[in-house]
Amino acid sequence: MAKRDQWGSKLGFIFAAIGSAVGLGNIWRFPYVVYKNGGGAFLIPYFVAIFTAGIPLMILEYAMGHKYRGSTPAAMARAKGSKLWEFLGWWPTFTAGFILCYYSVIIAWSARYLTFAFDKSWGSNPNTFFTEDFLRVSSGPFDLGGFRWDILLFMALIWLVNWFVCYRGVSKGIEKFSKVIIPTLFVILVIVAIRGITLPGATDGLNKLFTPDWSRLGDISVWTAAYSQVFFTLSLAMGIMMTYASYLPKKTDIVNTAFVTGLANSSNEILCSIAVFSILGFMSNSQGIPIDQISKDGGIGLAFVAFPQGINLMGDGFSNILGVLLFSCLIFAGLTSSISLLEAFSAPFTDKFKISRKKIVTVVSIVGFIVSSVFATGAGMYILDIVDEFINNYSILVVGLLEAILIGWILKTKVIQEHVNPISYYRAGKWWSISIRFIIPVMLGVMLCMKISQHLTSGYGGYESSALITIGLGIVCVILILAAVTAKLKWRANSPYAGKDKSGE
Repeated sequence: MAKRDQWGSKLGFIFAAIGSAVGLGNIWRFPYVVYKNGGGAFLIPYFVAIFTAGIPLMILEYAMGHKYRGSTPAAMARAKGSKLWEFLGWWPTFTAGFILCYYSVIIAWSARYLTFAFDKSWGSNPNTFFTEDFLRVSSGPFDLGGFRWDILLFMALIWLVNWFVCYRGVSKGIEKFSKVIIPTLFVILVIVAIRGITLPGATDGLNKLFTPDWSRLGDISVWTAAYSQVFFTLSLAMGIMMTYASYLPKKTDIVNTAFVTGLANSSNEILCSIAVFSILGFMSNSQGIPIDQISKDGGIGLAFVAFPQGINLMGDGFSNILGVLLFSCLIFAGLTSSISLLEAFSAPFTDKFKISRKKIVTVVSIVGFIVSSVFATGAGMYILDIVDEFINNYSILVVGLLEAILIGWILKTKVIQEHVNPISYYRAGKWWSISIRFIIPVMLGVMLCMKISQHLTSGYGGYESSALITIGLGIVCVILILAAVTAKLKWRANSPYAGKDKSGE
């Protein structure tokens, strides 16, 4: 096999993997998940989910990429020599590509808001500014309403950064970028958290967040919320971790690396929660309104409406700096994730068709920018919301479920254990096998059934069924068709994955 690109150091890989996991959801989703699901009591099911689903599935994906020395489709193809398995590798690959398209516009919004933060250009009413002045939201998902040229410009800059980092390769590009950005991100978060806890009313916000409601532990929805948060926050079932792990040296400690990545991400989520709810506590104290009325569900409303409102309320000289730091956090967290998505989407084409890294990254970046331009229209926020909901629940969730079933019951967990245990300080023992074969399929299956039931009975977001079917299910179907067609294509004769070598050596 031709020499495969490698990380320059294990630390570089860990920073890159953490960067992929530490995304926008850590900042604007996790704090509200904790708040709405029992406060401090939620941390019990959350850490149970980390150790019984998040880290075990991460070990599985690391091991597959490391053992079979390929991106997700290549690793799957070599594992069983089956088109079905290769298809399962292309499914998350194309999923990553579509996620990258809409993820880039959110980072572009953050970059534009960074410029607004210097003089608080959002004015006295950030809510109106965001929807009417900045996005100029149209009447619905089928009313594009023209381009928002400033958003399109900033989105082009985001794609340019993604292209530049991945174009330079694994060690010279992704690793070097991650080694700078991830420590910087953590330092900024610490500064924001320290400033947050010194604000009047911050204690009230933290009490709201962490005061445990033990009665919620008997609610199945709290446990599914914990597994859902863990599953989505660790960049699982997107083709990222298998691809990243394929660049690791042969003697890398897989199990320990998975623990470090998972727990580092958890630490970041808790730090983000402290920073966010300190600021929300201050806002609640200043305005005399409950926290849950400031931003009901976190997400985009928290980042682009509640944060600017809080910065306005501070009114001191540091408030502008805090605004710059907050939106810098969003940009850095977004970029490390978007770069991993670009790599996860591009690498499989290099493996299968022997297209050079520079060529495929360039083509994907150009085409990706063109596709993502739809999110820079007046309907962009509607389309983003629908696509994100359906991709997360009918693409990523199902891929994770199938990975656990196919590898746990068909490939057999002992194949993975025999690979990782000799090179890992901690063994992937029975606890890991039980998690892969039973716990993960059951929990992901329950989550999938609950989501299907919710969509069939209540729809989603108040959108018309035609929008949900055309845009939501339509994108998922496009992903499946692209995955099936690509899996059917022949491997290049000189590709190291063209044969039926299953050893990974």
